[in-house]
Amino acid sequence: MRPRRGAALLPLVGLVAFFALWEAVPRAGLVNPAFLPPPSVLPESFLRELRSGQWLAAAGSSLGHYTAGLALGVGLGIAAGTLTGLFRTAESLSAWVVRVLRPVPGLAWVPFAIIWFGVSPAAAVFIIAVGVFWIVYFASHGAIRGVDRDLVEVAEAFGFRSAPERLLTVVWPAATPGILVGVRTAIGQAWMAVVAAEIFGVAGLGQRMMQASTLLATDIVVVYMLTMALLYGVFDAAFTALQRRMLRWWA
Repeated sequence: MRPRRGAALLPLVGLVAFFALWEAVPRAGLVNPAFLPPPSVLPESFLRELRSGQWLAAAGSSLGHYTAGLALGVGLGIAAGTLTGLFRTAESLSAWVVRVLRPVPGLAWVPFAIIWFGVSPAAAVFIIAVGVFWIVYFASHGAIRGVDRDLVEVAEAFGFRSAPERLLTVVWPAATPGILVGVRTAIGQAWMAVVAAEIFGVAGLGQRMMQASTLLATDIVVVYMLTMALLYGVFDAAFTALQRRMLRWWA
């Protein structure tokens, strides 16, 4: 019992040690506090942002961009991955398109996002969707392709002869674990894309971070970095709980 309790406490000990080291480095003068603020000043900075209303406005805007971009990227990724996973012809037709577009980083799409959508929430949603699309696409494609063909034959024997019937009753349920792994990865990637999507002027956490950095208000920058980390933790924990429930239900 004690070894288990000790193992459970290790992550907390590591976190406390990390913050203690962080606090000590600027306090000891090893780094200028203007460049690396100690964590003890962050609560006051956060309360200042909260009272001014800027934190709530930025967090609300980013959450809107995040959820819309994530939903769009995940939906398109699952649809495209399912199509190429089921049909060899679709995979062959898209093979070189995938090879050409996959290496292009999300930031490279920023100029086109501005040209197509202007400096608007739609541009941010587009960049976030691009950032998560490929993760979900490859996870879905691999999961669909990995479905045991014997299951499909059994489904046909039981009368599920049309492609939509086989997809809903056999293929997607069997591929769900692999698809969900990709979606979970995309949840984290989407938060990385939020900063890239907002640094060019779209209101949100990323824009507020850039505004603070130009004023060397590094405490404000760290507040918004930790805000993103906290929001990611909430989304990841919620999705993990949903993932367990879904897999239990499918089983």
